[in-house]
Amino acid sequence: MDVIYSLIPGMMFFGLLFLIVLIWALRSGQFQDFEGDGQRILLDDDDEVVANNDAAKPEAKA
Repeated sequence: MDVIYSLIPGMMFFGLLFLIVLIWALRSGQFQDFEGDGQRILLDDDDEVVANNDAAKPEAKA
């Protein structure tokens, strides 16, 4: 029974800490874009990366 007297304040502390982190995440815009990650994974950006890398390479001199 003595253990519960230390567990209750500890869990209240962690609950308050998690609530503060949740409020910070909401205010900083962490949950604004629900669809973005799902759409970005479907896009094929590899062609643009390859084209940019080829253009950035210096020409080989013979």
